[in-house]
Amino acid sequence: MRGATYAAVAVAGLLIAVKMGAWLLTDSVSILATLVDSMLDAAASLVNLYAVRQALQPADREHRFGHGKAEPLAGLGQSAFIAGSAVFLLIEAGQRFWQPKAVEHGTIGIGVMVFSIVVTFALVAFQSRVIRRTKSLAISADSLHYRGDLLVNSGVIVALVAAGEFGLRYADPVIGGAIAAYIVWNAWQIFSGSLYHLMDREFDDADRDRIKGLVLSHPEVLALHDLRTRTSGRDSFIQLHMELHGSMSLLRAHDVSDEVEIQIRRAYPGAEVIIHQDPFGLEKPPGRTVSADA
Repeated sequence: MRGATYAAVAVAGLLIAVKMGAWLLTDSVSILATLVDSMLDAAASLVNLYAVRQALQPADREHRFGHGKAEPLAGLGQSAFIAGSAVFLLIEAGQRFWQPKAVEHGTIGIGVMVFSIVVTFALVAFQSRVIRRTKSLAISADSLHYRGDLLVNSGVIVALVAAGEFGLRYADPVIGGAIAAYIVWNAWQIFSGSLYHLMDREFDDADRDRIKGLVLSHPEVLALHDLRTRTSGRDSFIQLHMELHGSMSLLRAHDVSDEVEIQIRRAYPGAEVIIHQDPFGLEKPPGRTVSADA
């Protein structure tokens, strides 16, 4: 995860340098759009670098559940950065639409965009491998930027060709505005994903059903209730009440609980699992709220 954040910052810095040169030569609003996007990528990646360092710290006395929420907090900051850049680009594209300018040195701009696509693709491939191994929200959000950049850079090439080869001056601001709209969509995706984790939302129904199936697959488990799940960064938390035969010894109930916990941990590596044992059919204590779907 740390390596992915360092790579993202390095790539963003490199792309800022080459796109700055291309924009100064071409005066293309589409290239300006990608330049601003890369600047925001660099800022977001720096925030990610700090957030990942915090999230990877082990639980301590003041943070017994770890530091995983540093990742979604960074995601909220990224979404604000990205939304602000989109507003700037929409304004710039609107001005250029009403006062179109010819794009100069389009061949240089196309070469820079091809270079950006190659470098960004290599970064996205590396990030994808990290995400598969860690399920990191911060790296996923960062990767979403750069995946979008692959499409954005391709769109800029189309704009440069249309303006330079066919004289379609409006292609540049129109595609620049479309890029800004796409950036807004990316910002919303990051914002909603970060909010999902900060609000301790439950696992999706498929995962909850899977957990229930794992618990009930043990022959001595008769029922379960109060299944609660949440995610904090790369850490997952699963809590449930498991119902066993009332005559079972405390020692055997403990063993059954350990066996069920092992099954859940195999399906969800690294998850913190807490299981409470109840006698089967015991009336719930007064004043306690139990969800109807366990």
